[in-house]
Amino acid sequence: MILIADSGSTKTTWMDVASGNKIVTEGLNPYFTTDEAFLAACAEVGDRFSIFTQLSVYFYGAGCGSKSQCQRVARLLSQAFVTDNVFVETDLLAACRATWGIQSGLVGVLGTGSSTCYYDNGQVAAQAPSLGYILGDHGSANHVGRILLTDYLAGDMPKEISAMFHDTYPMEKDEWIESIYRRPNANRFLASLAPFAVSHLKEDYCRDVVYHALDNWYGYQISSLIRDTHCSRLCVVGGFAEAIRPVLSVFCSDKSVALSTVVADPIEGLRQYHIKNF
Repeated sequence: MILIADSGSTKTTWMDVASGNKIVTEGLNPYFTTDEAFLAACAEVGDRFSIFTQLSVYFYGAGCGSKSQCQRVARLLSQAFVTDNVFVETDLLAACRATWGIQSGLVGVLGTGSSTCYYDNGQVAAQAPSLGYILGDHGSANHVGRILLTDYLAGDMPKEISAMFHDTYPMEKDEWIESIYRRPNANRFLASLAPFAVSHLKEDYCRDVVYHALDNWYGYQISSLIRDTHCSRLCVVGGFAEAIRPVLSVFCSDKSVALSTVVADPIEGLRQYHIKNF
């Protein structure tokens, strides 16, 4: 049995490759997830897929680019599923395999966070620096949420938009600060504000916020990859990417980037890759 998992900071989708059956648990980014929470999510999966015969687990996760975190995740998976056939890779490689398969091209992940690479010969051949939600994650949902909240608290948001924002999120300044600096999973919290921009993309301000975040994404993550690889074919994966597709399409056209496809959830494409190649 082959079990694959595509894990971001918000949700993890697990799928049995043979049957296509799947289950969704919470996001298991190892930087934000305790061992106990990770094992509890695995237990949910064990309850759903009760028979593990010669089990192999392929876990593709956000936060798994670090060797130490990769080893930790592998240890937890081995413990949870009682198997040594555990393979831990990044969610970026999952996006690559789900979109380009055995072809080559640029791949971006735009979800709670963001990452970008050039994929060639079945592997991530070049990757933009991934610096997390404080220093990086440009173009992502938490980046857009961060822009919105900064403008709102600084009084730089247009008055009518600010009023709508307050109606949607009726919190005082100290509550905002508490949520960002004192509570866990600040990246998820900031990302939870991005749907406001998505819901109001007809407003110039919200469209400009998303476009500005994408422009930062291009500047920090994409432009150097295009320069170094001479490739401008791009596939983008992530629920947030799908939600902002109208702005993303215009943006890519403005930057002369060939947007090949936008995939909200890569799990089915990843399943097909495993069927053909494993």
